[in-house]
Amino acid sequence: MPDTVILDVDGTLVDSNYHHAVAWYRAFRRHDVTIPLWHLHRAIGMGGDQLVAHVSSQEVEDAHGDELRSEHSEEFDALIDEVSAFAETEQLLRGLRDQGLRLVLATSGGSRHAEHFLDLIDGRSYADDVVTSGDVEASKPAPDLIELALDRENSRDAVLVGDSVWDGQAGVRAGVPFLAVRTGGFSVDELVEAGAAYVAHDLPELLDHVRGEVSSPE
Repeated sequence: MPDTVILDVDGTLVDSNYHHAVAWYRAFRRHDVTIPLWHLHRAIGMGGDQLVAHVSSQEVEDAHGDELRSEHSEEFDALIDEVSAFAETEQLLRGLRDQGLRLVLATSGGSRHAEHFLDLIDGRSYADDVVTSGDVEASKPAPDLIELALDRENSRDAVLVGDSVWDGQAGVRAGVPFLAVRTGGFSVDELVEAGAAYVAHDLPELLDHVRGEVSSPE
């Protein structure tokens, strides 16, 4: 049985993916760059250090990358009070702790937004640790966040729970089994292709799977 569950936050525990897409859209528009919202949504879950070039070009990154990340944060601040936790988030966290598992919350977002979401889900009551993009050199899909979580918990027997293909790619690169949930708006096929051993429709289904089958993902 794994000893640790590493949980993504945005899109997995709080319903924030579409707010992030709108915030990025508005940030790019400040520079007269229009990125379709559907395209931005497909990139949510990827860290801001990599998202700008991914959805636009390296030229835009070189010219405006740092400004865009700051402006995304400003735009997201204007929307953050509209973000809510999924109704079953605390049920999931409590259920995982009841299984005797250690929990690490890992987010490609910054520490300030992470703190807000921790308050929203009472995360400090459940999590053994929190790692954010500010703790590592590269965020998802790089494996740095996952590897840091493993090192802090002194664990090499963990699973990763997330909602995006970028979570899956980070987990694969870190050698950690990936359990996906569809709360972020990604399809089953996309998540399986990204390495998901199991794809749950929602958090209660994910918890049921963890309770019975997490020790032997395929």
